[in-house]
Amino acid sequence: MGFWPAVASYGPHFGEERPLVGTGGSGTIFLGGCNLLCIFCQNHDISHGADGIPASPEQVAAIMLELQQRGCHNINFVTPTHFAAPLAEAILAARKRGLSVPVVYNSSGYDAVETLRLLEGLIDIYMPDAKFWSPEAAERLTGRRDYPEVMRAALREMQRQVGDLAVEGAVATRGLLIRHLVLPADLAGTGEIVQFIAREISPNAYINIMGQYRPCFRAREIPEMARMPTMEEIGAARDLAERAGLRLDE
Repeated sequence: MGFWPAVASYGPHFGEERPLVGTGGSGTIFLGGCNLLCIFCQNHDISHGADGIPASPEQVAAIMLELQQRGCHNINFVTPTHFAAPLAEAILAARKRGLSVPVVYNSSGYDAVETLRLLEGLIDIYMPDAKFWSPEAAERLTGRRDYPEVMRAALREMQRQVGDLAVEGAVATRGLLIRHLVLPADLAGTGEIVQFIAREISPNAYINIMGQYRPCFRAREIPEMARMPTMEEIGAARDLAERAGLRLDE
């Protein structure tokens, strides 16, 4: 991808979780490329196609300040992991120039603890995916058998840095917001994931159980992934999260 962040698009986004959107939207910056490359990616043209225009940290800082001026409640970096170092520089530059809204790190959850520690104090809201519990499923769908182990360590570190999600006036200001996509035939391992979050991350963790999976990109290469999850599967996943005591995004 090169060193500079590849900016694919940016602007106010109203399709994110409610605590991020508020009335002014989430100031979303979509970055090209990805360090995980799921075969069912819904943004595969950006993430697998390495779409985007390289931007220096100063240019990214200018985008952040523009989004703040447009009334966005936060700056939301989508798939930032592989650009963590220059984005850290951009955040510092933007803050020196008056950035005051929270910064959101919106990742796949495949983040090294060492990288996250370098970002401590720069990220206000972590929004990782908790994609798969099983190494076998992770390997089939991403080629990364170690995803579950890396994800669990990343969530622990994110929680240590920012704690439970804090919301003021219906808008998030700081904390951890976890996403979990329901997959057909429970390939994601929802029950194990929500139990892990409740037990080892926080019983007050905020989670969005997402039901919008559809077969995209190369998903049909895996027979179980060739269909959307049923309403029963989505409902059962939400029930598991509720029984674990987690805070659900509505």
